[in-house]
Amino acid sequence: MKTYYLFNEGRMSRKDNTLKFVPTDEAGKEGNAKYIPLEDVENFYVFGALDINSALLNFLGKHHISVHFFDYYEHYTGSFMSKEYLLSGKVHIAQTKFYLAKKKRFLIAQKLIEGAGTNMLRNLKYYNQREKDVQLQIDKIENYMITLKKALIPVDKNDSVDSIFELMGIEGNIRQVYYEAFDVIINDFEMGNRTKQPPSNEVNALISFGNMVCYTLCLDQIYHTQLNPTISFLHEPGERRYSLALDLAEIFKPILVDRLVFSLLNKKQIQAKDFDKKLNSCLLKESGKKIFMKAWEEKLRETIKHRTLNKSVSYKYLVRLECYKLVKHLLQIDVYKPFKIWW
Repeated sequence: MKTYYLFNEGRMSRKDNTLKFVPTDEAGKEGNAKYIPLEDVENFYVFGALDINSALLNFLGKHHISVHFFDYYEHYTGSFMSKEYLLSGKVHIAQTKFYLAKKKRFLIAQKLIEGAGTNMLRNLKYYNQREKDVQLQIDKIENYMITLKKALIPVDKNDSVDSIFELMGIEGNIRQVYYEAFDVIINDFEMGNRTKQPPSNEVNALISFGNMVCYTLCLDQIYHTQLNPTISFLHEPGERRYSLALDLAEIFKPILVDRLVFSLLNKKQIQAKDFDKKLNSCLLKESGKKIFMKAWEEKLRETIKHRTLNKSVSYKYLVRLECYKLVKHLLQIDVYKPFKIWW
């Protein structure tokens, strides 16, 4: 099963048990059609305009094929996903109860930041050993991690929200110090301050693009479990967003996105010519997006020897396993422990 990335404008239709994609140029001229076997498809990521109809969406929905959409500015705008097929009232009720129980929510949120902070530290220590002097940032983050473990668990309803804000503040401090090291780790490019909407330079553009793709990956893996993607524990649930995917993405952004950004830039696989720089913004060109997504797919297919399962699993499946661990925690089968890299 593959994920397909559509960068060109075009139209898609059903052709028996295949999907027919016909690209079009700016003048509306059609190119050569591409036929995609249905059994070969897991997801579509659409970065250009796509012309589809309800008959095709019904067809995709029956086969549990998701379509994720992104606008010109690389923002995730939404997904078409079939109706939930792994519904579990028991898990949904447990997830809601854990969110409403301030102590239980706090402890999950604390673990999520612990996992994210540990993975950021591991990245810095790896590069520190390769004659990149980021020891100052390592020391600062280790101190914040101590503060995280000492954060006060809420004891009454009045301090539950403040306690989560405290955790978010610690996470923000860790990430700010972490980003300060990027200018040391990355050759030839400078990040400066973290800027998002829009990104101000090449490094910020790559991070924003990668974080968005990581968020979508987490959402897709949540969809294949009994979890409700709108009920979260670190990020506050809100309107029109899947906040649980934001929670899980915190753990995997250092592993999947940041390491990929370091590699692509330092190996010069993505260069200045792959960015569209304007007065107050910087975005990836199509060439840069294609290079990033190719490397992203290769990364997701890589495997590691899982310490608990004692077998090789892909990076992509690690995200699914994180969902399963959370389900076990909510059902009080096992205590949730966030994934932490050890290499």
